[in-house]
Amino acid sequence: MRTCTQTLAAELRQAALEAPDKPFIRFPQGEWTFGAIDRDTDALAAGLYAQGVRQGMNVSLMMPNCIEFALAWFALAKLGAVAAPVNTSFKGMVLVNAIDLVESELLIVHASLWPQLADVRTQLATVRRIVHVGEMGGAVAVDDAEAVPWRSLFDADHVAPPPITAGFADLALLLYTSGTTGRSKAAMISNRFVLRQAQVFIDGLKLRSDDVLYCPYPMFHLDAAVMTIAPALMLRCVAAIGERFSVSRYWDEVRTMRATVFDFMGATLTMLWKQPPTPRDRDHAARLGWGVPLPAWAPEFEERFGCRLVELYGATEVGGILFTPQDAPRRVGSCGKPVGPWTVQLVDADGFAVAPGTPGELVVRAEEPSVLMDGYWGMPAATIAAFRNQWFHTGDLLKQDEDGWFYFVGRKKDIVRRRGENISAAEVEMGVEDHPDVLECAVVGVPSDMTEEEVMACVVLRAGSTLAPMELTDWCAVRMAKFMVPRYVRVMPSLPKTPTDKVEKFRLLQLGVAGAWDRDSV
Repeated sequence: MRTCTQTLAAELRQAALEAPDKPFIRFPQGEWTFGAIDRDTDALAAGLYAQGVRQGMNVSLMMPNCIEFALAWFALAKLGAVAAPVNTSFKGMVLVNAIDLVESELLIVHASLWPQLADVRTQLATVRRIVHVGEMGGAVAVDDAEAVPWRSLFDADHVAPPPITAGFADLALLLYTSGTTGRSKAAMISNRFVLRQAQVFIDGLKLRSDDVLYCPYPMFHLDAAVMTIAPALMLRCVAAIGERFSVSRYWDEVRTMRATVFDFMGATLTMLWKQPPTPRDRDHAARLGWGVPLPAWAPEFEERFGCRLVELYGATEVGGILFTPQDAPRRVGSCGKPVGPWTVQLVDADGFAVAPGTPGELVVRAEEPSVLMDGYWGMPAATIAAFRNQWFHTGDLLKQDEDGWFYFVGRKKDIVRRRGENISAAEVEMGVEDHPDVLECAVVGVPSDMTEEEVMACVVLRAGSTLAPMELTDWCAVRMAKFMVPRYVRVMPSLPKTPTDKVEKFRLLQLGVAGAWDRDSV
């Protein structure tokens, strides 16, 4: 095993020397070798340097899954700059807050997402320059004359940037993760976090140099960037990135991409399972699928599709840290045992370890440098709170059996997990409460028939309002990411509260969805 003490840029350079003609990144539109990625990112780094990007700067990326995303990440790494990819569903003030938080001066945006940016362009506090990917047509406004096309960054007359002195502990990524009581936070991810996590992922799943790692989920998530592209880089194998998850195209894309390993999250596995069986269910090369949660019918899925499913536990701030051992029989409901340079523990509310079989909050401590996130960008108080008592507190409740296997119990955080997205209830509440007829709102996650959760908004309307639930969700749909829009709406005369005026969300959960308006039933 390599010691993972170099940077992402140095690892790419080494891979290009060792396997220049070997495929590295594959999209439905084509594939790029290690050598091609290295050469293209050299040229792109020069173009970004000409645009003023310097070591230590944060650069926001607002792009769907595309080769330009990967090139931007590696080119920024070569400059010692930090990629801050934004959730492409963000819009309105959520988008403004995300970009302003990391103080980006330059933003790279795909033409398909320009309308979302244009709506808030004048409200961005720090962005001075924009690079647009793809043909904009007449979309660029007059006041955005500073916007330059992506292709111009590859001009041959750009001077190569001077050598940088970035080390393995320097940042490579800022990944957004939902907060529990406020805005989304940006986890600071170092070069070593990326590469060491990739190595642990390889060990935990026993990945091979001939594997094709397939991920159809957004590249602004940990799954695609750190758990697909980075392991492929370390193994000198192929990262196959789909444009987006599609239940109807999934297995066709697995076949086309020649995938041997795939990942799943939440409802996606259920969607695949519920498709009618076909004679081609085993007509693919996939041998392994990994993700969370693993449903009770996993053995039937494995039999039908001819591949093994493996559950694990991970989080943006710590990466994947618990893996189901592949050399032992599966334990139903377990997400496995610790793998990698971390000490993990389950603790009670006071921080003391709990006994086996007792639910406790999962806390993590690093055994090596720079293998956990370095904190939340621009949020020192949140960072201190997360790392209290010298342990990172995940906010997730698990239990452990006598043999050291862990079992996920639930979330301590006020987060709704919907179809692979972590949603801050506070952000949805703020969005709903922006409606002039809404006096107050509380958001909870309720069980979904597709696994994970659905968003339920409990609202108190202003006196005399006749606002209908459909009108409210339609209003939300144009102001929020699609996955944030509540499925259920419960109109209430008041919200249950404690003597200190805090909403008792457990009482809302006790009500369930019975009697609530269901957007999916319309």
